[in-house]
Amino acid sequence: MPSPHRLTRKIALVGYDGVQALDLVGPWEVFSMANNYGAPIPYEVVLASPDGGEILSNSRFRLGDSTPFADLPDDLDTILIGGGDEVGLLAMRESGILDWLRLRADSTRRVGSVCSGAFVLAASGLLDGRRATTHWEVCDTMRAFRPQVRLEPDAIFVADPPFYTSAGVTAGIDLCLSFVEADCGPAVALAVARNLVLFMRRPGGQTQYSASLNIQAAATPKLRTLIAEISADPSGDQSLPALAARAGMTERTFSRVFQKDTGTTPAAFVELARVDRAKALLETSDWPLARVAERAGFGSLDALHRAFLRRLNATPGEYRQRFGAAAPGV
Repeated sequence: MPSPHRLTRKIALVGYDGVQALDLVGPWEVFSMANNYGAPIPYEVVLASPDGGEILSNSRFRLGDSTPFADLPDDLDTILIGGGDEVGLLAMRESGILDWLRLRADSTRRVGSVCSGAFVLAASGLLDGRRATTHWEVCDTMRAFRPQVRLEPDAIFVADPPFYTSAGVTAGIDLCLSFVEADCGPAVALAVARNLVLFMRRPGGQTQYSASLNIQAAATPKLRTLIAEISADPSGDQSLPALAARAGMTERTFSRVFQKDTGTTPAAFVELARVDRAKALLETSDWPLARVAERAGFGSLDALHRAFLRRLNATPGEYRQRFGAAAPGV
């Protein structure tokens, strides 16, 4: 298998008719931008497809001449398959790519996917028994299609070396930034993120979408502002009497209306917002857990632990170890 310290790593971005263009263009920009900061040039990127030639994306955006699989070099470092529409993905399964992937997997350091490209990897059997993710909208389809895959539907990306899968569209950019950080160091990854006006680090375990944002979107206008305020500052006084007073209702009426509009109780939503805040602090700071608990609005470290175990099936320390700024690279 190629050494992770190879000076120039050859990256094949795999497309096909019906691919989502951003699934390929986003990673291409990340790797190409890294070439402006790394020395010697860290990446050689090639657009690939089963038979080569032009690729017509699902938005009718045309991608220039691609290299057929037969002409790709033997020493590929990374293969990344874009997601796309159902017709394109079904055609890929009949294109010979499954045998090609099985053949290449043993000699390629990283084999990955963006969005629904995970279906191609799953069809090859390479993800059987492994952790993986894909776009949240097609997770149920993935479970039915390949139940052997240990699906993590809420993750932005999942690393189960040598296989790496990412969620919808822009999550592929997050995955590739993690590759750059592992290959070239945090300084180069930071330079790329700044140039492309991206977050430096969205850990793979972050959620694909915000549960509190979903609740806010489902709420009536009368409650939407209050819910947004709770999410913005979950550490304040979020007791039932205080929230009811801010909503201009009795406690009983507020509890009934809140649950009817959002499908959850005020107390459960406040805990969700505080867990979200604690997760962000654990990912980005080295604060002691007691300080994280305080800043997130939990009354004690014990309350923080109980909430994490209840909602994430992990302790705050375990969450930080996996997703914090000092977590191991890819």
